[in-house]
Formats: sequence, structure tokens, C-alpha cells
Amino acid sequence: MADTPEQALTRLRQHFERGLTEDLAWREQQLAALESLLLTEEEAIGAALRADLGKPAVETMLSEVLGVRREVRVQRRHLRRWTRPRRARLPLVLLPARGEIRHVPLGVVLVVSPWNYPVNLVLVPLAAAIAAGNCVVVKPSELAPRTSALLAELLPRYLDGRAVAVCEGGAEITTALIDGGVDHVFFTGSPAVGRLVMGRAAVRLTPVTLELGGKSPAYVDRSANLEVAARRLVWGKFMNAGQTCIAPDYLLADEAILEPLLGAMTEMVRELYGEEPRNSPDYGRIVDDRHFARLESLLATSGGRLVCGGEVDRASRYFAPSIITDLASDSPLMAEEIFGPLLPVLGVADHEAAIAEISARPVPLCAYVFAQDKKVLRDFTARTRSGSICTNTVLEQFAASSLPFGGLGPSGTGHYHGRFGLETFSHLRPVLAKARRPNLKLAYPPYSKRTKALLRRLL
Repeated sequence: MADTPEQALTRLRQHFERGLTEDLAWREQQLAALESLLLTEEEAIGAALRADLGKPAVETMLSEVLGVRREVRVQRRHLRRWTRPRRARLPLVLLPARGEIRHVPLGVVLVVSPWNYPVNLVLVPLAAAIAAGNCVVVKPSELAPRTSALLAELLPRYLDGRAVAVCEGGAEITTALIDGGVDHVFFTGSPAVGRLVMGRAAVRLTPVTLELGGKSPAYVDRSANLEVAARRLVWGKFMNAGQTCIAPDYLLADEAILEPLLGAMTEMVRELYGEEPRNSPDYGRIVDDRHFARLESLLATSGGRLVCGGEVDRASRYFAPSIITDLASDSPLMAEEIFGPLLPVLGVADHEAAIAEISARPVPLCAYVFAQDKKVLRDFTARTRSGSICTNTVLEQFAASSLPFGGLGPSGTGHYHGRFGLETFSHLRPVLAKARRPNLKLAYPPYSKRTKALLRRLL
């Protein structure tokens, strides 16, 4: 029988306080076990993801298995170097003394994952939390039930059950875990639910990392290579049937190249997914009927011109890759994060107009710009705000362990991947060790005028 949230937290807290996770060799062993899970259970993971999301085999391999294995391996290989105490320089007035910074685990942390990448977005933060020396309780998404059940089965089999627990269920489980007194909450999901999580955690002053989303923009300049831009935008937008938080959510294009770009993208949809994308083994499905109905409504009320796509099949939750243009500024497609295979495309006068349009909206998780003009690239990098920015590509920043991944403002708070993940799940504790001698009386009361003058000069 599965643990209740209260039982799981009690068990993890007891073992954390007994020092189970302090040993670096134990942490390395747990990370190696995670690698083994991904290597041994790839077929089972693929079957679960096909059942939940219709996820194609190659997408599963790249985004849910191989990329995660690489991230876990990075944590394991660099663990001892990254956790080594770092010397800190001290001001002259404090000498003789020694200062250093140590990585201290936070305690029992909660990882709440979404349904769109339900393996990656559990195991990558889990690996970072283990590397930092924490006990971890995982709450998989109930909207990907097969994957949730698989994780609940596999994680206790491969990892030390004294330090890692899985609690399945809906929002009530997340609430119970937060109210149970975890030491940190790592949440990936929508901004709306993120606000609820942050509000609940604030009652106990529990720190949070929020990996959210928003309307991530892309801009194609007249100086861009249109074939490259079209291929990369279509690939990035329609991966996982558009259900990717860092996918381009809307596209701005210089009016001078708008129609050629739309033609190139339409042709690229055919090249990547065939004349009938529903028959492509490389195209996924919408997660459930509720999200499918939401996307249908967005398309029906968009008020724009359908450039390609629009075909749907409710029974199989197939929603064709769809590109829409000639939209009004108040179109529903421009009002909320789409999170599906609908790409609105708007023409703008130039890159200055694109920057103004992006800057008028809430800060997105990512921004993408395609251009060869170096001034355009410099302006976008310097004058737009986003969690990350990519030039002449999309999505690929997520695969770089050397880059921090995270949002800004309404698109999230905090970051992870590589060393940044380990530090997110650590307290950077300053340690100052003072020598016994000399023990100058100058620093202690009573203070004479001469003493105050000397202190002023020293400090």
C-alpha cells in the first residue's frame, strides 16, 4: 500500500535527520541507479508515454530518456567538485580568520511535475535534489496516469526508499505535502497553478522554485534565412503536439517576408509530418478531452486565416499542426498561452515593432529571434526580457546543462540544470572561523574618541 503524504514525510524526515544523505558516495550511488533506471526501463517508459500522450518513440528517446540520462550523469560526475567547500576572501579587518562557503542540503523537498514531459520534469530536478543531499518526495501529474503509476513503481525499486517517496494523486496531495512541512517546493506547471502553489507555501514561509510558462514569442527578421527559420520553428512548435512550455507560442514576422515565410512553414509541415500528419509516427496527441476542447474553441474563435492544418479527430485526440494569420490584436489566440499545435503569426513593420509588441506583454519563459543582421540580434538580446533567449534556433537551450534554465517574473522564479540545479536545492552556508589570537580590545566597548577614529580608518 502506498504511503499517505503524512507517512512519506515522516519517514523521509527521520532518515534525513539521521544523516542518511550526507555521504557523497551514497548520493553517487543513487544517481547511478537513476541512470540504470533510464537505461533499463526505456521500453516501459515509452509505452507509458504513448498511452498518456501518444508520444512518438524518437521524441521519448530524445526528450525523456537520453537528455535526462545526460543530466543525471553530469550531476554524478561533477558532484564532488561542485560540493567542495569554496574559500571566500575576507576583508583585512577580519583577519586572521578563514571564510568558506559550504553546500548544505535543504532537508525534505517536494518535486511537483506536469503532464507534458512527465519523466524529464520529474527526474531532472530529482537528480539535482539528490545530488545536493536532500530527501525527496515526488508528486507526478495525475493527467499522465500511466506514467505516474510507472514512476511510483520504478523509483522505489531503483532508489533508496528511505530517501525518496512517490505520492500519486491530484491537487489535494500537493496541498497535503506542502502543509505537511516540506523544506522546499519545486513546481513545474502553469502560471495559474503556480500562483496557488506559491500562496500555499507562503503560509509556512516555504521557499519555492517555480518553472512556469507564458506566451514565448518568436520573431523572424527580413535578414533571416527563411528555410532554416521555417524548419526550426515548425519542429519546435509542433514537438509533443505543441504541448511544450518553451515552444514558440506566437510568431512575429517582418511584413516583407511574411508570405514567403508562411509558404515555407506550410511546406515544412508536409516535409516533417507528411500530407496526413495524423498518420505520422512522429506526431503526438493531445493529453485529454478537456485540453482538446479548449484548443478547438481557440481555433474556432481565432478570427484569423487558416494557413494550414485545422483538421481534428476527437476520438483519438488528434489535432493537426495549424498555422493561423491575419489575426486581430484581441484574438483569443493572443490572450493566453496556447499549449497546443496552434501557431498564430502576425506581421510587423520591423524588428523595432516586434520588440515593442513583446515588451508590452508579460515576461515570457523564452524568446526566439531569427536574423542575420547583427544589430537586430543585439537589440533583441539587450531590449527584451525573458527567462532565456535563443538566436536562430528554438528549444535547444533546455538541453545545455551549462546554462541555467528558469523563468522571470510571471514565467517563473529560480533555475536549475547542471550546477544550477544542485545550488537550487542547497543552502549556501557561510562559515567563518576566527583565530584566538590576537584578541584586540580595540573592537570592544568602551569606545574612546581615539578608538572610534582608528576604527573609522580601518573600516
